[in-house]
Amino acid sequence: MIAAALAAGAGAGLHDTASAAVQDAYARLKELIKGCVGGGNAEAAQALDAEEIEPEVWQARIGDALTDSGAAEDEQILAAARRLLALADPEKAKTLNIDIGTNYGAAGEFHAPVTFHQGTPVPPAPPAAG
Repeated sequence: MIAAALAAGAGAGLHDTASAAVQDAYARLKELIKGCVGGGNAEAAQALDAEEIEPEVWQARIGDALTDSGAAEDEQILAAARRLLALADPEKAKTLNIDIGTNYGAAGEFHAPVTFHQGTPVPPAPPAAG
């Protein structure tokens, strides 16, 4: 979702008609990601300064950094990504606006048949505190 939001923000920014809200949301998301990824990953920081418009390229350039730094699970970053996506590409936002935390499959758009195999059963919930 973060890569899709970055791509939507960059794509909207190419048009002079992009609203100030989209531009601000895009800048804010990049700022949050830079803060989380930190100076430890110069390649990711450099990628964030680029104006890429393809989600796959964003994912390839900064996907590992987002995961390794914890940014991919950071609620503030995810909220900023949702906001930017809703402003810049409302149709895409509808397809990605789900709670991924409880999804044991996958979320997003699939353009080919997909099969999921869950090798390990989902652990049971811990007992309620009594």
